[in-house]
Amino acid sequence: MRPGDRLGPYEVLAKLGEGGMGKVFKARNTRLGRTVAIKVHPAELSADPERRTRFEREASPLASEPPHRGPISPAAT
Repeated sequence: MRPGDRLGPYEVLAKLGEGGMGKVFKARNTRLGRTVAIKVHPAELSADPERRTRFEREASPLASEPPHRGPISPAAT
């Protein structure tokens, strides 16, 4: 993904980082007009049920929306 690419309602602005579980991008939700972070897994990891479960488990605590963090939006699968 590169700046200007689209993923659903999100427009990629910049790559923020990369690790063993995928890449993280700064993006803009064009529907809501806000800046978000998107984590993208490689297809081979997304196809692995264990990795998918790990990703969902990591996202669950984030979805509680504490005051210092923004909301978690649904993932494109």
